[in-house]
Amino acid sequence: MKQAEFDGKGSHIRWTETAGAEPARVYVHGLGAASTVYNAHIAARPELAGRRTLFVDLPGHGISDRPADFGYTLEDHADALAAVLDAAHLIGAELVAHSMGGAVAIVLAHRRPDLVSRLVLTEANLDPHPPVKAGSSGIASYEEDDYVENGGHARVLDMVGPSWAATMRLADPRALHRTAAGLMRGTNPTMRHMLRELTADRVYLQGELSGELPGKEGLEAAGVRVVTVPGAGHNVMFDNPDAFVAEVAGRA
Repeated sequence: MKQAEFDGKGSHIRWTETAGAEPARVYVHGLGAASTVYNAHIAARPELAGRRTLFVDLPGHGISDRPADFGYTLEDHADALAAVLDAAHLIGAELVAHSMGGAVAIVLAHRRPDLVSRLVLTEANLDPHPPVKAGSSGIASYEEDDYVENGGHARVLDMVGPSWAATMRLADPRALHRTAAGLMRGTNPTMRHMLRELTADRVYLQGELSGELPGKEGLEAAGVRVVTVPGAGHNVMFDNPDAFVAEVAGRA
């Protein structure tokens, strides 16, 4: 396990790493998740062997610290992720990022294009005010103290089901709420606008079961390759790992 300070106050973001050739692949999880749980089975596939690989847990999640005075905005998470790549002496990395983590990866690539050569985004949040659901807007619909102290976190854990709850229980409730609120606010410019303007290689994976990606044509016109993954919902890496691996490998 490795770590880097991210807030100037001694708090650390942590990751695990396997050795290999560069450019490195950096896996970034979604809200209430953990990188190894969602991606270790993908990185272990022979099609992806031989590359340096990092599994990063964002602040407030998994094995990383969870300071109570941290903002947990998308920009804050992106700065923490940049601290990882800088500490690991990486440039031109490939970011494989899911959901909220995809939004963080977009912000990072916008702020620090030297760090990112390729984005593989799985159902990344591109716009503020996502549809109401337990994982993002459902959390942010609570006031912070109600979520943390008055049973909101427990109610959300019951709503999301056992698989997501297993990793959400490892995340700090206050960090979850502030991160979900950050997703609701989005960024200025929006994540979608940033993604269109990037020059890095960009792939966006949309699960077939999630429906058509809004604004698909505009993304494709900007050079983003949008892929609908058959038989998959939001968690493409679990629902159709073969297709996911092919896209990460760049051989689809």
